[in-house]
Amino acid sequence: MNEHLITLLIYFVLAIFIGFEVISKVPTILHTPLMSGTNAIHGIILVGALLITAHAQTPVDIVLGFVAVVLATTNVVGGFAVTDRMLEMFKGRRPARERGNGERGKER
Repeated sequence: MNEHLITLLIYFVLAIFIGFEVISKVPTILHTPLMSGTNAIHGIILVGALLITAHAQTPVDIVLGFVAVVLATTNVVGGFAVTDRMLEMFKGRRPARERGNGERGKER
């Protein structure tokens, strides 16, 4: 194996380990703001993947660029879905009159 490839592989493994350790220590109350910041970063990654794919010349570059765009898009959409769901959990419950057009709302 090439020495440069081994160095990059070591960086990749260290990044996975450090990322796991950092994320596992985040308190529950900070997950929503952290997810919003992560969505912004993934948006930047998506733009970068699109730019790299636009300049791809070989079929391998095009396929790798397409995969990068798909994965970045999945991260952005999934992140916004999770953030939206988490924000819904922080909303208070509505009184019985506002819940819907059930029998409780018609009492008087």
